[in-house]
Amino acid sequence: MVRMYRPLCLLLLTWLAHAETLDEQIRAAIAEFPGTVGIYAKNLDSGAIYTLHGDDPVRTASTIKLPILVAAFAAVKEGKIAWTDLSMLHESDKVSGSGVLREFSDGVRVPLADLAHLMIVVSDNTATNLVLDRVTAEYVNEQMDKFGLTRTRAMRKVLGGGGEKGFSRAGKMPENERFGLGSSTPHEMVTLLEKIERGQAVSEDASKEILKVLKRQQDHNGIARRVGELPVANKAGALDHLRSDVGIVYSPRGRIAMAITYDGIPKVDWTSDNQGLLLIARVAELLVALL
Repeated sequence: MVRMYRPLCLLLLTWLAHAETLDEQIRAAIAEFPGTVGIYAKNLDSGAIYTLHGDDPVRTASTIKLPILVAAFAAVKEGKIAWTDLSMLHESDKVSGSGVLREFSDGVRVPLADLAHLMIVVSDNTATNLVLDRVTAEYVNEQMDKFGLTRTRAMRKVLGGGGEKGFSRAGKMPENERFGLGSSTPHEMVTLLEKIERGQAVSEDASKEILKVLKRQQDHNGIARRVGELPVANKAGALDHLRSDVGIVYSPRGRIAMAITYDGIPKVDWTSDNQGLLLIARVAELLVALL
């Protein structure tokens, strides 16, 4: 009699596994990780939303480079700068961390367009600072205010380069020192992604170009890690104890915009198997499958 009912039991267990809600599965996936996880995701086609601490402020790390890129497009549209503007690279401009410009010769002149691409595609910190020399962190925040993203703040240049001129007003506030390069919320990052995807960031043409750049970026260890061959447009960020990724996965279920931040990672680990990256990959996989 037991053997007769065993297939039925297996079917029941399978059904129960699928019956778990997205929230239950995500909470189970992150339960073993100490620290704080912030998630906001939206299916841009169905309108379905998932959030977990999605309105809590987070350290952006390099994901703030996405608002910087949007601001650069806005400044070009307003005629403040041009993509052909050249910046001379000096040894004093070079900062550590991700990127390739620190390997370039002193005195090289680089067009703004190339700096913007390097800032996103290889998350070049030196390129980011040279873009901010043209755009300024304060201007970035002014553009985010126009979108209603008042909690998304560019605080300063990478590593605080540029002295007082490298900081925005928000970045000079003592209470914001803890955020480092920038602050936002997962919700606001997804809102920005949605505006870009819908052609509402600066202009329709600018939005298309921004998406092209995001789709070329080379860090696929987070959101893109476990979604197979699905197209992804994203920007990742990393600090010693933080991993973050914001992007859009183009899935058969819809365009899934998501922002995931894991702060408080106990161990400093700069490999591709950092537990923060593994967590982001699992959460992204669940969001693509179930949202």
